[in-house]
Amino acid sequence: MITFVGAGPGAVDLITVRGMRLLEQADVIIYDGSLVNPKLLTYAREDAVVRDSARMTLEEITELMIRADGEGKEVVRLHTGEPSLYGAVREQMDVLDAHGIRYESCPGVSACFGAAAGADLEFTLPGVTQTLIITRMEGKTAVPEKEKLALLAAHRASMAIYLSAGMLEDVSRELIRGGLEEETPAMIVYKATWPEEKRISCTVGTLAQTGAEHHITKTAVVLVGDAMGMTGYDRSKLYDPAYSTEYRKTRV
Repeated sequence: MITFVGAGPGAVDLITVRGMRLLEQADVIIYDGSLVNPKLLTYAREDAVVRDSARMTLEEITELMIRADGEGKEVVRLHTGEPSLYGAVREQMDVLDAHGIRYESCPGVSACFGAAAGADLEFTLPGVTQTLIITRMEGKTAVPEKEKLALLAAHRASMAIYLSAGMLEDVSRELIRGGLEEETPAMIVYKATWPEEKRISCTVGTLAQTGAEHHITKTAVVLVGDAMGMTGYDRSKLYDPAYSTEYRKTRV
């Protein structure tokens, strides 16, 4: 069996309990050493075979998985954050499908949620926005025409922009082109939940300057939107005494 496991954003104790147990039971662990916290491997058995996929190709990774599965071994493919986001897991699964190999997935905490927790943010503030857009700036990997950053910015929703720390000038330009003011709150979070985390508040207009001043060019998520300002929101109806729910009647 192959199990794709989300490692979480970085902190060793932010992997799920299920993910930790899968690591403890695995015969073979394939992890991305360029992104995954290596301390997570302390959950592995001493006799487990551990391979770093950072310098491996898709073919080399899947060949290793197929061989190990053929030997009856339990394999964990350990991906950073949440594998369904920019994890390139579907192409691996397609290869396994072609060979009739069973697999399953274990979710993980993505970086934007680790970043929000560290900054005490709520992405969906009533009266401000009820939407979080997770996206990336177009670079070597293209994005669909209707998902260009400027078009998404026009929604004025909260945004978590991945894989774009090296293009902050472009990010700023496209957000402004989409209608966001230069003063719109933003935050750059480098290595969210890691011991070396950096969390810098700025604005859409100062993203590039802030990134340069703090020497951030990779491994960061950019959070953008009025919700980052944490002000000007409405009280939630969930706990409002004037609002009835299935469990609580109006009290005023």
